[in-house]
Amino acid sequence: MNQASTHFIAICSDSIGETAEAVVQATLRQFELEDAEIKRYMNVRDEEELTELMEEVARRGGFVAYTLVQPELREVIREEAVRLNIRAVDIMGPMMQAFADTFNDYPKRLPGLLHRLDDTYFRRVEAMEFAVQYDDGKDVSAILKADIILLGVSRISKTPLSMFLAHKGYKTVNYPIVPDLSPPSQLQEVKTGTIIGLTMEPEHLLKIRSERLKVMGLPNEVQYATLERIREELDYALSLYERLGCPVIDVTDKAIEETAGLITNLLK
Repeated sequence: MNQASTHFIAICSDSIGETAEAVVQATLRQFELEDAEIKRYMNVRDEEELTELMEEVARRGGFVAYTLVQPELREVIREEAVRLNIRAVDIMGPMMQAFADTFNDYPKRLPGLLHRLDDTYFRRVEAMEFAVQYDDGKDVSAILKADIILLGVSRISKTPLSMFLAHKGYKTVNYPIVPDLSPPSQLQEVKTGTIIGLTMEPEHLLKIRSERLKVMGLPNEVQYATLERIREELDYALSLYERLGCPVIDVTDKAIEETAGLITNLLK
């Protein structure tokens, strides 16, 4: 097997490969690799495609993560992995087998069921459009229409978290908390359990803001990226959360998926 200059990971799926890539991305965060390349092979339905895919993985010295519901294709990919001496990780196979063995049931073996055009799909699309339209407090009236309201100071990951929750079907709006601005009155009208306050360790937020200024070509000396100002903003935000009686989540060093999981658990 050739030694790769980058860490090459192939995603093989008989649908769009989103499930396998999510698992791979979660794993990559544990290794902090800067030179990893993920390539999706979607809608794989025959042996020839699998053979070509596996040979590329072998040439590039990587491995493959796959979600194939047809047992015949799973068997082919296992055989090719042995022939080419590469690692192949079956994301769905063991789970389907465990389900079948435990509950004495059998899978439908139809690719792409996760993404079929049902009510769940259209609810997710509507939620995504909602999150984009009302991002970062563009319209405070959205607070009363949302399933989830995220509050937090600048650069605390409100927008990516909103988009992730929207992908799960939750209409999410986020509103920036600034000591110099009064919070919208609509927050007082929201029913209990839908407002979530976000916070972060001041030193961690300082690093994020400083990096943002660097990307924008601005000096680090501006008040926005001083520890004193950040502490002032976070203290103000926490006092607002206390007045609203909303749950608070510290997002320091948390992945977006982890924070989203905590939020959805709070809503149940």
